[in-house]
Amino acid sequence: MENIIQTVLIYALPVLFAITVHEAAHGYAARHFGDNTAYMMGRITLNPLKHIDPIGTILMPLMLYFATSGAFLFGYAKPVPVNFGNLRNPKKHMVWVALAGPASNFVQAIGWAILLVALVGSGVEERFFIEMARAGVLVNLVIWAFNLFPLPPLDGGRILVGLLPWKQANLVSRIEPYGFFIVLGLVVAGVLGSLWLRPLMSLGYGAINLLLTPLTAMLR
Repeated sequence: MENIIQTVLIYALPVLFAITVHEAAHGYAARHFGDNTAYMMGRITLNPLKHIDPIGTILMPLMLYFATSGAFLFGYAKPVPVNFGNLRNPKKHMVWVALAGPASNFVQAIGWAILLVALVGSGVEERFFIEMARAGVLVNLVIWAFNLFPLPPLDGGRILVGLLPWKQANLVSRIEPYGFFIVLGLVVAGVLGSLWLRPLMSLGYGAINLLLTPLTAMLR
């Protein structure tokens, strides 16, 4: 029980940062391309309370974590409202608005990785901070990879709709009302994890390791 509580504390800050910046990035991108909906509702903010969904962000992940001893975890934040019809070029700009969230998570993963390398390189032995930095990389890569899955209402699905010709895009968009349940089923079945998350996260870790090679060499 003590180990589980300690793990929750280690992951709490990275998760809050990850979902807050992710949702704010969507809102900022939408405002940049002409839709002020999120701005008018006060959702372009780094205040995590504006993005936390009591059930999806807190209750569901905690229940699943304690029920499965950390073997299975699933959750979601309160989506930032975007009126795609207000965008200057709805189909084209939808791609950038959707991409902004996962991109922010990849940038955060790089930031946590830099912190991890700096902590280890400077001889810091405090396990809590080192594990938090590792958790920051992991959490953000999971959110990055998961949201890029090409099925609405995930960001990857919206990117796909924006890139496809109108006819095919319309067919894909019709899946959206059932998309959440399809994704949840794929997660529970382990299909999304083995065929999408793990390969994409391996690429993410590889890219970050490559980017940080100069820093790692300098601190040795």
